[in-house]
Amino acid sequence: MLREWATVIDWQQGIATLRCEQQAGCSSCQSKASCGTRVLNKLGPQVIHDLQIPVEQPLSPGQRVELGIPESGVLLSALLVYMVPLLGILLCSGLFYYWLESDIAAVIGAVIGGVVGFAIARFYAAKFATNASVHPIILQIGIPSVSQTGN
Repeated sequence: MLREWATVIDWQQGIATLRCEQQAGCSSCQSKASCGTRVLNKLGPQVIHDLQIPVEQPLSPGQRVELGIPESGVLLSALLVYMVPLLGILLCSGLFYYWLESDIAAVIGAVIGGVVGFAIARFYAAKFATNASVHPIILQIGIPSVSQTGN
């Protein structure tokens, strides 16, 4: 199970809106001072994801929750997004080259195979969206923040 902490933005009628911020692994790396990846991560925009997850327990804004996603869902998504279009590119490119014996035909076949592969991946992604193994679940709920007022 992959785990990530998220912040509650809103909770209404059993649906929690959570915000997850993508973090690079650069904060704990020993070679962060001389790493080019860290510089590139700082140049790009911070990626923020808002999720809506059903939860019965009332949550307050600012509260932290731990989300979990099963590894099988992540692997299935990765295979679908990367492998299906790649197989389409390779298969169509090879077939067009075999049939027409031309490099231009192979390039055209690769483009057609990529488009078809992405269409197939998109179709199956919509089908897998109903599968519970690809949805994040709340593993634990942090203590709500308490605001202190001065007397």
